[in-house]
Amino acid sequence: MTSTRFIITVIGIDKIGIVASITKVMADFNVNIVDISQTLMEDLFTMIMLAAVKDENFDLNAFQKAMSEEGEKLGVEVRVQHEDAFRFMHRI
Repeated sequence: MTSTRFIITVIGIDKIGIVASITKVMADFNVNIVDISQTLMEDLFTMIMLAAVKDENFDLNAFQKAMSEEGEKLGVEVRVQHEDAFRFMHRI
């Protein structure tokens, strides 16, 4: 892994506890928020985070699964992409 940073996106209908629940999972995996942007458009909640880990043996698959499961509980879509994959997909 050349980078230990991830792009996390959360999209769905706004409700109380989304940020708290998502960041709790991040804390459980020792994932740090480097930058965050959140927008509420009427009842549509959107959040994108740049996150990082220091552990070279970080289990990205387990983290992605936990985040996705938390999103399902909340009724929102959560995606976690390694920064390198995200940049590759969005380059011009």
